[in-house]
Amino acid sequence: MKALVYTAEKNLEFKDADDPKPAAGEALIRVKASGICGSDMHAWAGHDERRPAPLILGHEVAGEIVGFGGAVRRVTINPLVTCGECEACKAGRDNLCPTRQIISMPPREGAFAEYVAMPESNLVNVPEHVAFESAALCEPMACGWHAVRLAREKLGGDLANVRCVVMGGGAIGLGAALAFRAKGGVQVTIVEPNAARRERIADTTDIDCVNEIGANTDLAPHLVIDGVGIEATRKTASNLVKPGGLIMHIGLGSAQGGLDIRRMTLQEITFIGTYTYTMADFKATADAIFTGRLGKFGWIDKRPLAKGAQAFDDIAAGNSAAPKIILQPFT
Repeated sequence: MKALVYTAEKNLEFKDADDPKPAAGEALIRVKASGICGSDMHAWAGHDERRPAPLILGHEVAGEIVGFGGAVRRVTINPLVTCGECEACKAGRDNLCPTRQIISMPPREGAFAEYVAMPESNLVNVPEHVAFESAALCEPMACGWHAVRLAREKLGGDLANVRCVVMGGGAIGLGAALAFRAKGGVQVTIVEPNAARRERIADTTDIDCVNEIGANTDLAPHLVIDGVGIEATRKTASNLVKPGGLIMHIGLGSAQGGLDIRRMTLQEITFIGTYTYTMADFKATADAIFTGRLGKFGWIDKRPLAKGAQAFDDIAAGNSAAPKIILQPFT
């Protein structure tokens, strides 16, 4: 098969790779759409020791099952492979399984390729009316869905009067804002420094998107969702949030700095790290996408997998207005 292979720091090669060999209980999926995630960008930049070259990246994927059970089915993939037997899995917190694996991280190759193998239990059927590129958004948008679900539980179950600020207008941040709306929230603003991306969000959604946001005691947000996770966004979040408020931290941009621990302590601000999603969250997100509750996806761009290296360069240089670029092996 052809694949986009991460071979060295900031280097991707479109070349031949071994076909996946599905294990017992696994299906072979012909990849139709695979999104570029921030974690793919971190690996490409040489900032993720968990993803050493050479490696096929990519874990936001939808496609068609081939060679499993005799029927071709349209599916989207939950890329987290968990044991199903540990305390976390049995408690419905399978995203915290201590032996979890994810495609795009050894020992599982990713989905920037023509084919990928996944357990049947990780597949969610996609209706005929849903485009593959929309179905591939289930993974990144499930991250925001999971964070908003946890936030709603912490805030008492009703988001109608909650003021929310989301740091970052990529697919994670935008997905969180859309999930906030879908779960009953009204007042949400995205902070995104990229002017072209702000314009794309404004043109394709009804979510307010601004370059920066200042502290205002009267209008301080009850909830800040950090979809970037760098020192600057954590600093803004911990200075901006209302006393007694909540910060949900999704982004994994960098590990150090930013939080004003003294203010968080004195103002009883709650900080919750939130990792991916449970399978229940993934299925709920898929249903929300399939039924249109998360809107239309005019904010994505589509490119051939063969030109994926240029897409990475464009994202790194800030030359992409789209919150998400979807790569297509078969066009």
